[in-house]
Amino acid sequence: MTIKDLKDQNLLLFECLSGSKAYGLDTPQSDTDIKGIYYMPKEMFFGLKYIPQISNESNDEVYYEIGRFIELLIKNNPNIVEILATPKECILYRDPIMDKLNIDIILSRLCKDTFGGYALTQIRKAKGLNKKILNPMPKRRKTILDFCFITVNYSSVKAKSWLTKNGISQVDCGLAKIPNTKNLYALFHDAEKKFNYKGIANKETANEVSVSSVPAGEKEIAYLFFNQDSYSSYCKEHSEYWEWVEKRNKVRYTVNKSHGKDYDAKNMMHTIRLLQVALEIVRDGKLNVKRQNRDELLAIKRGDFEYDEILNMAEDLMLQIERETVTSKLQQKPDAKLIESVLVEMRAELYAY
Repeated sequence: MTIKDLKDQNLLLFECLSGSKAYGLDTPQSDTDIKGIYYMPKEMFFGLKYIPQISNESNDEVYYEIGRFIELLIKNNPNIVEILATPKECILYRDPIMDKLNIDIILSRLCKDTFGGYALTQIRKAKGLNKKILNPMPKRRKTILDFCFITVNYSSVKAKSWLTKNGISQVDCGLAKIPNTKNLYALFHDAEKKFNYKGIANKETANEVSVSSVPAGEKEIAYLFFNQDSYSSYCKEHSEYWEWVEKRNKVRYTVNKSHGKDYDAKNMMHTIRLLQVALEIVRDGKLNVKRQNRDELLAIKRGDFEYDEILNMAEDLMLQIERETVTSKLQQKPDAKLIESVLVEMRAELYAY
């Protein structure tokens, strides 16, 4: 089924503007996000064709089947609870049956973890982006040799420097594993190329050092340690960085760079918004989707604040949320049986004919 099918077959129960327009944070550049709730045709619901969620290709229009919607409501999922609390001016359609769902039976202290937890995820994303922006990685990946070290007395030096200093090519070297050690090798040199050694790394993209067959009686010239753990971590970070480069939103990235603060300003704006919403929920028992501090939040989005300022702001909000949750008058968590009974009542009415 498609969103058009839902509308053509009169299956919609609710439809609203969401995202920045619902938050009152939209600008001329903002996209239009739409959320909705529907129910399945009777034969599909009672048959084998249940569809819990339908969206368009860009995923900026998302509709939830009423059962799936209520399932997420019980978990106090932030995006879903916000739909139920949509400001009247952002509601595009509302079936009277939706009056059976009262947000007072939904909100609970669980919002501390769901809204706050989602905010913490945004902080981690911002920190991750901050790290990527401040620490760009060359396209060409480092090799195994960059993570090899030669033991010298009670210390070590980089293998590449040591080889260069001693006029030795890595391709003329052979390695033999030292028994009962991890990643420690005896290093042999075949200046006359008699023994067909494999080198330290036989190709640039190798993930392991090369071990050679060394004739008996040959004398090692040094001992080499391969820091394999560090190399593996580096390879993962390099892969993640260039995957991010390929997938990043170029317009948003340019904006983040233009304000000169080197963090994802939009993510941080939503972090503060979510924490402020969580505080209001546990303190006042209300969910205000439309924000009254538009100027402050848009200033964060513009990059008017230093990165550490926003992190301090977030930490202060989290402390307030913890304190207010202790004395909150909200229920500990939603009454799942009560809310499920509402769903049964709604479906009984929807499928009565």
